[in-house]
Amino acid sequence: MLDRAEDGEFRTSFVREPSSLKHFPALVLNADFRPLSYYPLSLWPWQEAIKAAYLDRVTILAEYDEVVRSQRTAIRIPSVVVLKDYVKPQKRVAFTRFNLFLRDEFCCQYCGSKGDLTFDHVLPRSRGGVTSWDNVVAACAPCNLRKGNRLLKRSGLTLRRPPHRPNAEEMQRAGRRFPPNYLHESWVDYLYWDAELDA
Repeated sequence: MLDRAEDGEFRTSFVREPSSLKHFPALVLNADFRPLSYYPLSLWPWQEAIKAAYLDRVTILAEYDEVVRSQRTAIRIPSVVVLKDYVKPQKRVAFTRFNLFLRDEFCCQYCGSKGDLTFDHVLPRSRGGVTSWDNVVAACAPCNLRKGNRLLKRSGLTLRRPPHRPNAEEMQRAGRRFPPNYLHESWVDYLYWDAELDA
């Protein structure tokens, strides 16, 4: 089993800086063969995947055709790895701008547009509203400007759905609907294996 420090390290460090994921990223699966995260997708740079395999922390499930060489050996670059020890998913969803947009499916909760988004307090802060899951929604700039600090019923706007605190499962489902720009063919079976099959 991973100790608590290593467990936290796996949770927070499986997604690296985008520049390190440009070439041959490895999809990281939990021991139950599900991605640690769908959005952002749990990826490691190839160097991390090889290091984890060498340290016997992961099993390599799929590989790229490309090879890296040392003085003594040649190793195919892993494209999918699975952790040998299960990492318990976090239940709490952090209240961040990104997670708010993901909950609201990257569209304005007033008009439905998918343009440049900001966020809006349904009950304005100037009227006692708080910054929380239950009072903040994604909004486009025109709708946000139109609403201003007025109450919703006086703004002429209506919400597509009321704001709420999402749970981890809801966010995982939302993440599966927004795949990243790059998906290697070896990842597909592991990303959508629990999706409902077409009849």
